[in-house]
Amino acid sequence: MTTPHTITVLGLGRLGAPIATRLAERGWHVIGWTRSGHAAAGAVEPAGEANEAVQKADIVLLCLFDAAACEQVLDQVRDFLRPDAVVLNTSTVAPSEAAALAARFGPNYVHAPVLGSGPAVANGALRILAAGNTESFDTVRPVLEALGTVQRVDDAATAAALKLVANSSLAGAVLGLRDSLQQADALGLSRAAALDVLELGSFGGLVARKRDLLTEPSATATATGTAGTADATFTIGALAKDMALLADATDKPLPSAAELADTPAGPEADIAIAATAPAVDDAVLEAVLEPLRAYIRGHATRDPAHFREAFLGSAHIEGIRDGVFVSWPLDDYCAMFDGQPAEDEPTRTRRIDSVRVHGSVASAGMTLKHGPDTFTDIFLLVHVGDGWRIANKAYHRHS
Repeated sequence: MTTPHTITVLGLGRLGAPIATRLAERGWHVIGWTRSGHAAAGAVEPAGEANEAVQKADIVLLCLFDAAACEQVLDQVRDFLRPDAVVLNTSTVAPSEAAALAARFGPNYVHAPVLGSGPAVANGALRILAAGNTESFDTVRPVLEALGTVQRVDDAATAAALKLVANSSLAGAVLGLRDSLQQADALGLSRAAALDVLELGSFGGLVARKRDLLTEPSATATATGTAGTADATFTIGALAKDMALLADATDKPLPSAAELADTPAGPEADIAIAATAPAVDDAVLEAVLEPLRAYIRGHATRDPAHFREAFLGSAHIEGIRDGVFVSWPLDDYCAMFDGQPAEDEPTRTRRIDSVRVHGSVASAGMTLKHGPDTFTDIFLLVHVGDGWRIANKAYHRHS
C-alpha cells in the first residue's frame, strides 16, 4: 500500500474545511482550494488556482455541492493531475452521476460519500461509504480512516445510492420532528417540555444535536431565512438537493423533496430550522382551510349553501358509488342535500389530514366517517379573487 504524502482538498465549505484541517493536523501535507476564494485554515496550505493545487497531490479529494460542481472542477484540473493521483470524491451526487465519474477516471477514482457533518469530522466520527478498485482504495484508506469508519461497497453508483437513502431517513426525521413540534404547540405545551420528551424517543439523537436551534427562533428570522444560517452544519438546501436527486433516481414520489424545497426558512438555514418552521404560512393555511371547513359544515348540516361557499361553480365531485364511477357537477351534488342533518350526525366525524400549498394551488386530504362508511376525500384548491375555493373533489368510499 502506498502511503500518500500530499492531499489536495478541492472545496473548503462546511464539510471540506474541517476535513482539510483534520488531515493537516494528522501530519499530511494538505493543500486547500475553494471556488469561493475562502482562505484555507490552520496548517492547510492555500492555493490560488485549482490547477496549481493538484499538481503535487497523491490524492485529490473533492468535497463539492453537486455533480455539476464536480464536473466543472475536474474538467479544469484533469490535465494537471499526476498520472498516479487518486481522485477521492466525497460529494453527494446521483447514482448515475457517480457511475459516470467512475467510468471517466477508471481505476484512479474512489467514490466515498460521507454520513455526518463538520462536528463529526472533528471527532473522526464520519461514516464513509467507499467504492473503488483495491489499489486505489488502499491508497486512500489511511485518509478515510482518519476521518471516520469506512464501509466498503461494490461500486460508485451503489455508494451514491446508499448515501441518498441514508439522507432520506434524515429528511424524514426532520419533517417528522416538525410535525411533532407543531402538534405540541397546538396542545399548548412549552417547547422545552416537548423537546425533553422527544429527546427520549426516536428523534433523540437529532434533538440532542440540534437542541439550541430547535428552541423557537424569532418569527422575523424564520420568515426572512436568516434563522440558523450562521450555525448551519448541514443546510436545508443541501438536504433538499439530495432528496431531489433521490426522487429523480427512483422516479417515485418523495414528498420530502418538495417540502424541504418549500421551507420558509430558506436554503442556507440549518436543517433543524425546517423542524421549527411551519410547513405553510399560518395566514395562508387559514385561508386554504376556510373552504374545507365550509365543506365540513355542509355535511354536518346537509345545507347545500355551505357547499356552494366551498366549491367553485365549475367544480366536479367524482368517485365510485355502489361500484359505478360518478361525476357530478356542483348543482347535481348539492341537489342530494335537503338541509336536514343526518339522524346519526352526533356520531359522524370529519378530519382534515393534509394540506399542501404550491403557490396559487393547493391539495388536501380528508377522512369522513359516516356510520358504517368511511370516505377518503382528495381536494384540489385554487386561489381565486381574494380567497381559496375547491376546484374539484375525488373520493373513495369503503366500509
